[in-house]
Amino acid sequence: MKFNAPFWIKFSLINIMLVAALGTLMRYKIGYDFPYLTQKNIQHAHSHFAFAGWISHSLFTLIVFFITNRVLKSNIKQYNYLLALNLIFSYGMLISFFVFGYNFVSIALSTLTILNSYVLAYFMFKDFKKFDKKHPSIIWFKAAMWFNIISSAGPYYLAYIMISKRFDEHMYFASVYYYLHFQYNGFFTFTCFGLIVNRLKDYLPDYKYNPLLFKLFFIACIPSYFLSTLWLNIPVWLYVMVVISAFVQFFAWILFLKEVRIALRGENFIPKYARFMFLFVGIAYTVKLCLQLGSTIPELSKLAFGFRPVVIAYLHLVLLAVFSVFLLAYFFTRKFIKTHKKMMFALSLFLLGVFLNEAVLAVQGIASFAYFPIKHINDALFVVAVFLLLGAGLIILFDRKKHEEQSARY
Repeated sequence: MKFNAPFWIKFSLINIMLVAALGTLMRYKIGYDFPYLTQKNIQHAHSHFAFAGWISHSLFTLIVFFITNRVLKSNIKQYNYLLALNLIFSYGMLISFFVFGYNFVSIALSTLTILNSYVLAYFMFKDFKKFDKKHPSIIWFKAAMWFNIISSAGPYYLAYIMISKRFDEHMYFASVYYYLHFQYNGFFTFTCFGLIVNRLKDYLPDYKYNPLLFKLFFIACIPSYFLSTLWLNIPVWLYVMVVISAFVQFFAWILFLKEVRIALRGENFIPKYARFMFLFVGIAYTVKLCLQLGSTIPELSKLAFGFRPVVIAYLHLVLLAVFSVFLLAYFFTRKFIKTHKKMMFALSLFLLGVFLNEAVLAVQGIASFAYFPIKHINDALFVVAVFLLLGAGLIILFDRKKHEEQSARY
């Protein structure tokens, strides 16, 4: 029995289109008169499904593909069941949040996606033991799964708040940022690095993996959570650790870029268009780290987190410009999606939507500091959302239903 990664990636492509469709619907309701449906419900459906149905599903699939391509006796049957369950719970959660918002069903389904990820982690850890301990990707994937487990404390506390109706604004936001931090700075980031390091190791004979890279990112990950809570007036000693962690992450990223640049000289195993996409991701991630450094100034941090457009712009930078584009680029290089001119057009349209989305949100965020309203900003955001939806839809359209699975070794 062989793990059919392209089959599961098909769902990833459908799911990103659904995320884009919900985003477009939200933008339409904000800009135009549309009294039907509840905006908050759409927002919850959009955000929860983006994490569970799109990014998490895609990363789980890629880790499982990595494992099953290298371990002869892996838990393929169990992985298929668990990926299917994750999708079932995610679609159920999407519908429940969309129709009812936060209620017992949506909270239960959200909890089930978390519990399902625990079981996935259990089987992954079992298979990781069958690898050569020196394989550089394993430690990244192990850390990623642990961060995913750790992040779930945030939703548990939020569920407690909703059920008990004991709302505390500071604890509410601290829990939200806790979950977000350990998802995108932990689970998402470490999984992506595991995939990148492995790809470089297999295809670039000159690439020498530096173990310091993992150590720096890992050490910085936990204290950097408090970058999101500087408005809580944390102790001086903790603030110093937070500042150091921000600089450590930035230094580790520069170190990684330098090593990759040296290793990539004269190599062309990455298609030109995919190189452009990865360059886009690299620039976005660099901007993200620069913004983190800026947020170490408490006054700027309080100002930024006090304006919703700024928070939304930052989250879209991370989730869209970094991780979503990375996943699409990775699918492209692995030939999980067809590599032809029409597909490149669809990806280009999606990338244009991502870029314009960040540009418009950045303008809106900067204007909000001065309380300066910008005319037709909601119209612009709606048009950009349509670009993203069209791009995602065309990716599915141009991806032929049946293509030969090319599962070259990781």
